[in-house]
Amino acid sequence: MTAHASAAGDWQLGDRRVNRLGYGAMRLTGNGMHGNSDGPPIDRAAAVRLLHTAFEHGVDHVDTAAFYFSPLRSANGLIGRALATWPGADRITVATKVGPGRTPDGAWYTMARPEQLRAQVEENLRQLGTDHLDLVNLRRNGPDAESVAEHFGALADLRRAGLIRHLGLSNARPEHVHQARAIAPVVCVQNSYGLDRRLADDNGLLDLCRGLGIAFVPFFAISGRAREGAPAAERDARVHAVAAAHGATPAQVRLAWTLHRGPHVLAIPGTSNPAHLAENLDAGALRLTAEQLALLDGLDGPAPGTDARAGHQDPRNPASGPEEPGVRT
Repeated sequence: MTAHASAAGDWQLGDRRVNRLGYGAMRLTGNGMHGNSDGPPIDRAAAVRLLHTAFEHGVDHVDTAAFYFSPLRSANGLIGRALATWPGADRITVATKVGPGRTPDGAWYTMARPEQLRAQVEENLRQLGTDHLDLVNLRRNGPDAESVAEHFGALADLRRAGLIRHLGLSNARPEHVHQARAIAPVVCVQNSYGLDRRLADDNGLLDLCRGLGIAFVPFFAISGRAREGAPAAERDARVHAVAAAHGATPAQVRLAWTLHRGPHVLAIPGTSNPAHLAENLDAGALRLTAEQLALLDGLDGPAPGTDARAGHQDPRNPASGPEEPGVRT
């Protein structure tokens, strides 16, 4: 029987307590974002059924964006339809993000100016069919040294106007958290993070969030490749060994490892495949031993001649983390 999302524990996200295992909608449209997919284009009814199944199993935190769309489907539109037909919709927290954007043909355009963020917020409101957004993350795609103050201030104004309940950051560094908190409360930070990508450990962001009571929400928690500590064959062998000990998949082990990184870590694996959804839910109930965690922790470390603090996004895609093969996040 598929596990309930509450098996992973819960955490305070703004004014709501949410289960730590959530759902990311990047692949909900079926043929995904920037080449990632785990299936053919999904029809509306199947997408709504998938979301309802997630809700039935306790998923109460959904991550989305207006730029998650395919030629046929919009993730926001599918989520809005699912919530409109779900009796407990008021208990589902929907987090979206603004900053980057895409043209109708899918091409990325540069980071929005602060005065353009209201239009992006209103686009999310229309697509989701609501009069306010539960949580909006400011998604950075500029130089690390660039301040977020002006953009975050614009979102804080929209929060005061009642269009947004809570604010967060994405692709952030510790200094950006401090800049934003001087303007308005920050309830979450959403960055690329996982067994093979640990910039948030390197720069202290994971610990900073925990100390401040801020949820840390990794994307690409299942996928790997950004960090090259142990040789690839050795990394894979260790992950497979732990998976075999639990009768689990390597993807489930990676997701479980991420959830073990702290009680404030909220995972948002995404899929359009019902079987993968069940696997992800079951990963929330997977308990790794201290020895297994130590074995997996030992996989960390930069490759010789590389910078462990190197940038964490694909320059061709300002809304992404590092380029990934076609795997579930």
